[in-house]
Amino acid sequence: MSVLIGLIIIAIGSFCQSSSYVPINKVKDWSWESFWLVQGVFAWLIFPLLGALLAVPSGSSLLDILSTDPTAAFKAIGYGVLWGVGGLTFGLSMRYLGVALGQSISLGTCAGFGTLLPAIFGGMNLFSGKGLILLIGVCITLAGIAVIGYAGVLRSKNMTDEEKRAAVKDFALTKGLAVALLAGVMSACFNLGLEAGRSLQIEGSISLFKTLPATLMVTCGGFLTNAVYCLYQNKKNKTFCDYKKAKPMVNNLLFCALAGVLWYSQFFGFGIGSSFFAEGSVVAAFSWCILMALNVTFSNVWGIILKEWKGVSTKTIGVLVSGLVILILSLIFPNLF
Repeated sequence: MSVLIGLIIIAIGSFCQSSSYVPINKVKDWSWESFWLVQGVFAWLIFPLLGALLAVPSGSSLLDILSTDPTAAFKAIGYGVLWGVGGLTFGLSMRYLGVALGQSISLGTCAGFGTLLPAIFGGMNLFSGKGLILLIGVCITLAGIAVIGYAGVLRSKNMTDEEKRAAVKDFALTKGLAVALLAGVMSACFNLGLEAGRSLQIEGSISLFKTLPATLMVTCGGFLTNAVYCLYQNKKNKTFCDYKKAKPMVNNLLFCALAGVLWYSQFFGFGIGSSFFAEGSVVAAFSWCILMALNVTFSNVWGIILKEWKGVSTKTIGVLVSGLVILILSLIFPNLF
């Protein structure tokens, strides 16, 4: 029963994350880099800080938790800087491929690397026992994502250039695939950062929130990467004036905050949900892959709602649904052992 509760909590956070890019359409008169930086302040600084404070027991401070293992904190920040590259290119992948295909490829790559690398670094043998189950589970997830990716290729072939532009304004398959793969590999560093920051806990911390201080360290590192790039783009494109436009300011801040809290919800839910899994179990080791599989599933639901798949053939829709079914099966697989 506890595993089911954990899965439901992670699913709720995942649904929120997959919805976080919808508010982009409500931001007015701002360049991409301006929106991305402002929503990042909310997603990677403000809300993670509020979340981390929940882990602080009475009579202590967040600094007390972070100072328990400074090396771990800096490692988490370092992985966060690398993850920031993934977060940056993740947004670009959806710009070129759309919400459905962009998230599917990026999150698929992230799921594989983010799940298997911590297991390998932890000394797990992937060819026997729990390690083999974990490896098979990841392969099932990747198979589902590959099928969804194939559906995206079919969509590209079946649609005219005009239809592609109508669904995704800056659609570019080759460029999008390269960016999405890079995003996935680098995004996997987030889970490595969480593992590195696992020791950032003190006696009395509420177990439900124990991963949130490490999450804050990772997102801070990611914010640094994204801030440098966005400010550079502001200078290059002469878009610093975006921040001075009074008329859309309230509207844009509101939707940036909404995007930020929705995005952060995935890791808030992930931290709470994974606490319901027995430590050292296959499900606990597979939890990152579960989060990514759910993100892919919900992102494709949003892709359908946003009409990114409008005009494609029945065959393409059938392939897409088959991929989603495989992803759902991948969530069930580790719970059979």
